[in-house]
Amino acid sequence: MTSRNLIPATILKRKAVVYVRQSTQAQVQLNLESQRRQYELVDVARRWGFRKVEVIDEDLGRTASGAVERPGFERLVDDLCTGHVGAVLCLEASRLSRNGPDWHRLLELCGEVDARVIDLDGVYDPGLPNDRLLLGMKGSISEFELGVLRARMYEADRAKAQRGELRISVPFGYVWHRDYGLGFDPDIRLQETIRLIFARFRELGSARQVLISMIDDGVHFPRPSDGKKMVSFAWVPVRYRNVISVLKNPFYAGAYVYGKSEKRTEIVDGRVRKSYGHYKPASDWAVVLKEHHEGYIGWSEYERNQELLAANAYGKAGGVKSGRGGRALLPGLLSCGRCGRRLVVTYAGRGQGYPVYRCENTMMAQARCMSFNGFRTDAAVAREALEAVAPMAIEAALEAEQMQLESEARRRQMIEMDLQQARYEASLAERRYAACDPENRLIAAQLERNWEARLRRVETCEARLSEVQRMEPVDAIPDFTGLAQDLEAAWNAPGVDMRFRQQLLRALIKDIVADVDDDARDVILTIHWHGGQHSQVRVRKSKSGEHGQSTPEEALAVMRSMATRWSDAEIAATLNRMGMKTGQGKTWTARRVQSLRTVHKISGYRSSDKNGEWLTMSDAAAKLGVSHVKIRRFVRDGILPAEQVMRGAPYQIRASDLEDERIKADLARKSPRIINDDNQKSLFPAI
Repeated sequence: MTSRNLIPATILKRKAVVYVRQSTQAQVQLNLESQRRQYELVDVARRWGFRKVEVIDEDLGRTASGAVERPGFERLVDDLCTGHVGAVLCLEASRLSRNGPDWHRLLELCGEVDARVIDLDGVYDPGLPNDRLLLGMKGSISEFELGVLRARMYEADRAKAQRGELRISVPFGYVWHRDYGLGFDPDIRLQETIRLIFARFRELGSARQVLISMIDDGVHFPRPSDGKKMVSFAWVPVRYRNVISVLKNPFYAGAYVYGKSEKRTEIVDGRVRKSYGHYKPASDWAVVLKEHHEGYIGWSEYERNQELLAANAYGKAGGVKSGRGGRALLPGLLSCGRCGRRLVVTYAGRGQGYPVYRCENTMMAQARCMSFNGFRTDAAVAREALEAVAPMAIEAALEAEQMQLESEARRRQMIEMDLQQARYEASLAERRYAACDPENRLIAAQLERNWEARLRRVETCEARLSEVQRMEPVDAIPDFTGLAQDLEAAWNAPGVDMRFRQQLLRALIKDIVADVDDDARDVILTIHWHGGQHSQVRVRKSKSGEHGQSTPEEALAVMRSMATRWSDAEIAATLNRMGMKTGQGKTWTARRVQSLRTVHKISGYRSSDKNGEWLTMSDAAAKLGVSHVKIRRFVRDGILPAEQVMRGAPYQIRASDLEDERIKADLARKSPRIINDDNQKSLFPAI
């Protein structure tokens, strides 16, 4: 096989092709000895007698497993087909191919055109059976070797990953330390940005709303400025993919996860195509080590976040969606009690129209199950929700205020860190400009522009910080003791948008099953609360021909119940507190109540009838010299009787009931006073 007779003179007249290949770019940059040995095959070809030698090295950095295209190999095949190639030289069989089809295709072409294959071991004629067998074995060994190496490396990586020691790439906010492994990135600004994303998601419950709020606050997110090294960053405006990648990554929950994605293989034009980075379900992850490192959130919060993100996703039928605004309160919560389908909301009437909930089963060629007015349904469910949270209104308000203060403090902290970074960059730009030769205007001019840009960034951050400081409240926590009786007024306040009401309602209610009692003309709502409780509400349906500007029957019922004991102004305040509107959607005033009573012939309250027998809660508190909270506690504990003409109306208290001995005894129990007197001797003098 090594005799010169294996290469006749006719073959030596053709050209010899030296094929050079390395599998990865890292090998191209680091394994220079392999490159040198492959290029030295040019001298080998000349020693065999070839005068014309061509080098094909377009495939440097490309694998020969068949997963990627190899333009150099395809050019070699084309040259063989023309019959201009007398010999193919390679360092070893694995350089030409590591998959059977390409290898045997090459050998078949060489045999057809009477070309030789030359490596460091000798010369082979693929047209001879023995040489063909030997070359086939070399190709099979090369292919088998690749499979063994892959399996060995994969098992080694998996074993290391099961111990949490495999140093895989980690997301923003984490770095691998030489001594103690995985830990937080030392950049405090980067840490606080990630914590801000999780805090906003707890508050808003939607990744898109988190993005909008962060854009409004001018928050930036890091982007690598050095490729994949993840060492230096450029801070750019936050994008949706930044927010969603942080929320979905289990690393931030302190979990070490290996095997989150998979490769997929398909045949395209007769060639194997492999694609990577396809995410797998969490149940198929190869390795999950919880509490592996310090997390930005806990694992339970991470799971809640994934459930909420899945519920918010578009295109998934049957899920309760996050509050997205609009004019209706219950989209996504109502389901049909007859067919089980989710009710949809449409709008009828002129202009913006009024919401109508309906069951759209017309695709089944059946009559529509039901449809009903949305305004009355929304108001009834809102009243039920406010009644459920009324006992904890003060505590919830104080907690909400504390959360608001923490959010403002976190926002101010982010702006302060932005300002600190901007000042550092401005100082760095100034030092670079000072170190430059002023005469070299080509460089000095650009450095001067960079410095000015950094100074403008400092001014912008200072203006943002000044604006936030001006908006800070003077009092940390205002008085919320009257919130319990004003919940409905707070719910219907003009500054509260529908999206917030929808999100609050979804925090309380899991699902609502709707049905219609056609005989009684009532909408029956079965509310399923979070926690397993159920309640039922009946709402009157609109009569045929009843226009949208008619005064709601519920409002008239309130007037009839309160008119004999309360003034028109107090009735108007109660209706507004209960969230009821006039037929034209306006708030109530004493004049509007009086006008409506006159039309419907409802007897009114006369101030001359007030003889002091009945008191309001404010009157009772003023008479006893205590707060509203004290009076409410007396009523709750059954010490002080109080009456309501209907739910949501103000309490009425008999003046004579304030003389109860239990009330007097409670008021007599006062906290002991501490008297500071300079002449008083202390039992424990300071030592």
